[in-house]
Amino acid sequence: MKLIQLSDLHLTAQGGNLHGRDPEQQLKAAIADINAHHCDADLVVISGDLSDDGSAASYAFLASALAELQLPWRVTMGNHDDRETFLAQFPTLADENGFVQNVTSVGDDCVILLDSLHAGDVAGTLCSARLAWLEQQLQAAEGKNVFLFLHHPPMSIGLPALDNVRLAPEAADALYQVCHRFGNVRHISAGHVHRPASGSWRGISFSTIRGTNHQSALRFAPGFEVSLEAPQYAIFLTTEEGHTVHFHDFPCG
Repeated sequence: MKLIQLSDLHLTAQGGNLHGRDPEQQLKAAIADINAHHCDADLVVISGDLSDDGSAASYAFLASALAELQLPWRVTMGNHDDRETFLAQFPTLADENGFVQNVTSVGDDCVILLDSLHAGDVAGTLCSARLAWLEQQLQAAEGKNVFLFLHHPPMSIGLPALDNVRLAPEAADALYQVCHRFGNVRHISAGHVHRPASGSWRGISFSTIRGTNHQSALRFAPGFEVSLEAPQYAIFLTTEEGHTVHFHDFPCG
């Protein structure tokens, strides 16, 4: 399987600059780069914060931009998103409980996007309905290698300001218990932190990536700061022996 991950588009209703860059142009640049170099990929996933303001206009632009992508795509929600407004634009993307989460199988691999939005909160959560849905999907994917994507990292990455707003610890513990029970989750990847990081969480490999517009500064001390490092997407490659994640900085729009 070859898979592309984008995250944290932060589209706005009015367009124009956000933190010194234009999110619409940044997304167009990312899609152009993917179309030019990765049309052999099986799937593109976008791990939340599709919008910065949860506006109908931002989701309308997203729909038009994704129409230019020459690959299948899947999305889920981030803390800046408005689930109801998003689903008004994309009504077929809700699951049976109204969450924006989905499953795609590619050969021996299975890609699951999980909705971790907790409306009104920067940090994320997973309710019993979402955890039960995940259990069903992991059971159905028995024998496959599962790659799980969500907006909020369940693990700490050592940056205090970002770790304080990750997936709520009780939700992270519940997520781990589900993953451990089925044993087929090979990798977890998240957005939200606007930083490239990778490691192992309770025996499961993980990664996070930069956004397509602005980034978070690498601060190992308390305090949050926006930085304007290069925008990025990730490229996942799987083989019978395992998987590799590449981090690609694409040209700014």
